[in-house]
Amino acid sequence: MAKIVILGGSFGGLTTAFELKRRLGGKAEITLLCDVDEFVFVPSLPWVSMGWRRPEDITLSLDKILKPKGIKFIHEEAVGVDADASKVIAKTEEIPYDYLVIATGPALVFSAVPGLGPEDGHTECIFTLEQALRTRKAWDRFLENPGPIVIGSVQGVSCFGPTYEYAFEVDAELRKRKIRHKVPITFVTSEPYIGHFGMSGLKNSRRIMEDEFADRDINFIANQAVDEFTAEEARLKDGTKLPFRLAMFAPPMSGVKAVFHLGNPKGFIPVDGNYRHREYKNIFSVGVAMAIAPPEQTPVPTGVPKTGYMTEEMAKYAAMSIADEIEGKPLSGTGPIGAICIMDMGNKAAIMKAKPMLPPRQEAELKAGIIYKWMKQGFEKYYLWKIKRGLTNLP
Repeated sequence: MAKIVILGGSFGGLTTAFELKRRLGGKAEITLLCDVDEFVFVPSLPWVSMGWRRPEDITLSLDKILKPKGIKFIHEEAVGVDADASKVIAKTEEIPYDYLVIATGPALVFSAVPGLGPEDGHTECIFTLEQALRTRKAWDRFLENPGPIVIGSVQGVSCFGPTYEYAFEVDAELRKRKIRHKVPITFVTSEPYIGHFGMSGLKNSRRIMEDEFADRDINFIANQAVDEFTAEEARLKDGTKLPFRLAMFAPPMSGVKAVFHLGNPKGFIPVDGNYRHREYKNIFSVGVAMAIAPPEQTPVPTGVPKTGYMTEEMAKYAAMSIADEIEGKPLSGTGPIGAICIMDMGNKAAIMKAKPMLPPRQEAELKAGIIYKWMKQGFEKYYLWKIKRGLTNLP
């Protein structure tokens, strides 16, 4: 019986585990290792930071999800991988594997800019549940004494969507509270232009985003790097100083420590078309942990986003490849990875579709409206229902 170990309990890890179980049944022993014991629906973290969702609304117990499917769950952090000996090194044990799937997500590199980050710096972040809850507390304090807000993404960032969402949601909430006129909002981004999203834009995304920011009186500064954050201001590379009462910035990402040595200089895992490691043929990687080269070199460094939808597609292809190999079949091959994302805009939302994700594209779409806000709310409920039951079909 093949031993398969999966690192990570989010979109990539769970999809891979469920798809392998569906394809292989009793032919494989599947173990999922994760340092947290809950699945978190990450797309809803901006809503948590605004107080629009509670943690219990968007989390599920990993053990309760995995146990009914016959998948072993180990609530423990991986501290290393011995690829030559084919074993995962956890804090209390060593776990041998025939196949390893790295779906860890990223490490957040707050050290990239002095003063960046919620722990040792002066900015908030909404990339984890703990950070979103901390940002909610900062938001509550801010409302007691409102003033300027600065939101954005520093140089090297690859995940831009949450910062856009947060800017739009802050604007909507302030208008609802009738204090928008007391709060200047400035959006700072390393993208060469607003609406680039790390993927060379999408159809008319630049014009749409510029119009949205103008309609909401949100100032933006694109193609800019941040020099440092102090307790009271963001200092940009060009000398601009932006005072703030609240700042929320996305950090760059790298591979996590346990698998960093298996990756490129940033620790992301290089893979072939079947999501197999280019050197170790029994290691696969999906999602943010996997390396994707940017489609273009931007004046200020940016990375490529990897959405939940993309991660699920990668995970299904990786599981397919592993199952084919275990069953002695030729590898099925993969198709171009697309992206579907619904970006909340406070009072409405925008749907973005791209296939493939990077240009040139066969299909591309960007539309905004209240219907997509309802769609995003509905998808949250659908996805939690789906993953709770171990289903992997993409919508």
